[in-house]
Amino acid sequence: MYTEVHGPADAEVVLLSSGLGGSANYWTLQIPMLVEAGYRVIAYDQHGTGRSRGALPGDYAIEHMAQDVRRILDATQSDHCHLVGHALGGLVGLQLALDCPERVRSLTLINAWSEPNPHSARCFDARLTLLADSGPRAYVEAQPIFLYPASWCAANAERVQAEVDHAFEHFPGADTMRARIAALRRFDVTARLVEIGVPVLISVARDDVLVPWTCSEQLARHLPDAHWHCVEHGAHAHNITAAGEFNDSLLSFVKNS
Repeated sequence: MYTEVHGPADAEVVLLSSGLGGSANYWTLQIPMLVEAGYRVIAYDQHGTGRSRGALPGDYAIEHMAQDVRRILDATQSDHCHLVGHALGGLVGLQLALDCPERVRSLTLINAWSEPNPHSARCFDARLTLLADSGPRAYVEAQPIFLYPASWCAANAERVQAEVDHAFEHFPGADTMRARIAALRRFDVTARLVEIGVPVLISVARDDVLVPWTCSEQLARHLPDAHWHCVEHGAHAHNITAAGEFNDSLLSFVKNS
């Protein structure tokens, strides 16, 4: 898989795992900050996406994605990491902490969840219908609606359109996207959250239209060592739209974990 490594070789590792899009490029507002703070930062394109193209197995699951992270840690000679995951990437972090707890120093979960919910299911159904009936262009044109606040999209229209055009140009294919969505929709580990003993920063935006903020609240209730960070405005990708506040919270948490 395509992997980027930034920062000093002998520093503590922060591994960044992105959401459904799967791209290392998602973290452009976090990587320089973490490197400047002295961390070794690993970002990667998830299997089947971006520069890590390839067919996915028929039974593709979050467990496979966690195995990919373990292989990246092995390949970069990293014993363990502070894993930062956005949405689907947060599920990967939870799974890795359950499967290989010795590889995880801390988790940061951005608008993540531990079990399916009917609202997100409705959103994914709508996106899959767009993909099936209107094709990849319509699918990626709708993506900012689920990621960003409307006011932020309007104020950053050129940037948003550039992201949409890039997503269309690098669309991984309908089969891959359906397999990735199916994997995250099957994920359900609420009953096992008590097994996760590492510190977990739960970062949530109350105006997320894709994943209800109450899913993060449930994580906080069930995880033994949960730390809460909440923004009122920022939506599903608030580490981008409210990057300053998010970065401050992340850096403070990692330093103290």
